[in-house]
Amino acid sequence: MKKDLNSEYRKAFIVGFICLIGIIYLIQLFRLQVLSPDYKDWADTNAFLKKVQYPSRGVMYDRNGNLLVFNQPAYDVMIVVRETREFDTLAFCRAVNVDIETIRRRFQDIKNKKLNPGYSSYTPQTFLTQLGNKEYGVLQEAIYKFPGFYIQNRTVRQYNYPNAAHVLGYIAEVDKQNIADDDYYQRGDYIGKTGVERSYEKHLRGEKGVEILLRDAHGRIKGKYEEGIHDISPSSGKDLTLSIDIDLQAYGEELMKNKLGTIIMIEPKTGEILCMVSSPTYDPSSLVGKQFSESYLDLVKNPYTPLLNRAINGAYPPGSTFKTAQALTFLQEGIITPNTIYSCYGGFPPGNGRPKCHGHASHIPLTSAIGTSCNAYFCWGLKNMLENKKYGSIQNAMNKWRDYMVAQGFGYRLGVDMPDEKRGMIPNAQFYDKFHKDKNGKPWWKALTVISIAIGQGEVTLSPIQVCNLAATIANRGYFYTPHVVKGIRDVEQDKNYTVPRYTGIDAKHYDPVVQGMRMAVTGGTCQGANISDISVCGKTGTAENKGRDHSIFMGFAPMEDPKVAVIVFVENGGFGARYAVPMGRLMIQKYLKGEIPDGDKPLETGMKNSIILRSVLQKN
Repeated sequence: MKKDLNSEYRKAFIVGFICLIGIIYLIQLFRLQVLSPDYKDWADTNAFLKKVQYPSRGVMYDRNGNLLVFNQPAYDVMIVVRETREFDTLAFCRAVNVDIETIRRRFQDIKNKKLNPGYSSYTPQTFLTQLGNKEYGVLQEAIYKFPGFYIQNRTVRQYNYPNAAHVLGYIAEVDKQNIADDDYYQRGDYIGKTGVERSYEKHLRGEKGVEILLRDAHGRIKGKYEEGIHDISPSSGKDLTLSIDIDLQAYGEELMKNKLGTIIMIEPKTGEILCMVSSPTYDPSSLVGKQFSESYLDLVKNPYTPLLNRAINGAYPPGSTFKTAQALTFLQEGIITPNTIYSCYGGFPPGNGRPKCHGHASHIPLTSAIGTSCNAYFCWGLKNMLENKKYGSIQNAMNKWRDYMVAQGFGYRLGVDMPDEKRGMIPNAQFYDKFHKDKNGKPWWKALTVISIAIGQGEVTLSPIQVCNLAATIANRGYFYTPHVVKGIRDVEQDKNYTVPRYTGIDAKHYDPVVQGMRMAVTGGTCQGANISDISVCGKTGTAENKGRDHSIFMGFAPMEDPKVAVIVFVENGGFGARYAVPMGRLMIQKYLKGEIPDGDKPLETGMKNSIILRSVLQKN
């Protein structure tokens, strides 16, 4: 009985042990075949070669139908590391026109999972990118000599014009963060890095396809798997129509050559950006193909920062252009009326005051204050607003002022469809409470402490696009459309953010005296250089104080009664607004509204094109 019991125990143990081994094997098989990507990759690559089919990236046109950006064929060399065997390295180097050190480094980088996350020796990896037609032809004939290598068709960007680089942007190879953020991308893919290429990346890139090829037992391609019924065709990216007028853009870039700054023009009735010049600029075709790295490094090292889009990424004191926004605020709040008169006598406070003012008649109303750009007038207006008892405290008055500035498009990003837009700076009461305290540590400041913000100096900074948008808002008498550079996307409805007007909360009637003042500035005030006999231009100059030479600014719109264009010209270190910004604004308005520059303005055009302005600090270097 005892022996039988022991025998049963042994039998149960053996059966249990065998079952345990079987379960372990089953778990391991499940892990290898279902959970492990390496095994699946190995199994798939033994039988199939899955070739990614890259879509054609969407092309771009200007507002008049001119083709700006298109695609040309390019070729990448792909490798399945597991399939590589000994091959003639020197012959391969000659075929693709690279040195042997580059080949060795590429093998190391591909296998480095820090540089190449998700690396698998069973799946295709990008080995070399953007072969030229010559190298492609040589390699294509000899590809059978290099096991594990194959050629992947792609496209690269091409440009019809050497202009609008900051608007269009450029594409470059994805980095680790791009791959981590979006599983659409894998190493070797390209993505928009700046400009429209970046902000409309998901529309432009399209959808990848796949071609499944069948292998034999020796790994040789035998044709399409099941006659291609499992293949997925790529979907091309969406074509874009930009609001940019490329001829106007090119003209603006020519005027701004050898200068630092920006020219922006907006159609007030739509918010469409007609041109967005940032100077210095660069030829967009320089950041394409094998020359990309060298060209990009040269641009990065350039002390004049040509990669910076000053139109939206710059933040500057707006100077006297800001006075128009102050006038509107004071009118809406009842601080002044169009007939309110303030004294000047050369500055504020009168006499030996600061800010100073230039020579003009004293005791003037609002329109004359705008026309002559009187500093004192707007300082009086801000002082009377901040000290007005109806607000209860200077802090409440300051925050009320801030709210009007925000409503007019300052202090926050407008929402332009371009990356990295700067918000600028509009101070509030909390800002001044933090930096101005009495001996007991309590907030203490008064109107005279902050008075320079009334004339666009002090802590106030705006981006040039915000100042141009102010001109468009005044042109529309109280509302604006969010500025944008894309007019339409093929087969996609336009974003409603760009079709809905945004109101400032300031009554339309208050814009009339401001418009009259801007017209007076052109006909007999600070920007007479913008006076065109057959176009009723309204404008405002700005001379923004700077550590070096002042910045030259002109803001305006035309025609006065039926505005078709708003403009800002901003020339860094250009001095008085009338010196460079006003005449360049005059030329840009005529170029857009007339299509050409009249003979009488040809000498002015030549003078502006040939003028050179550089930062004094860089000249010393």
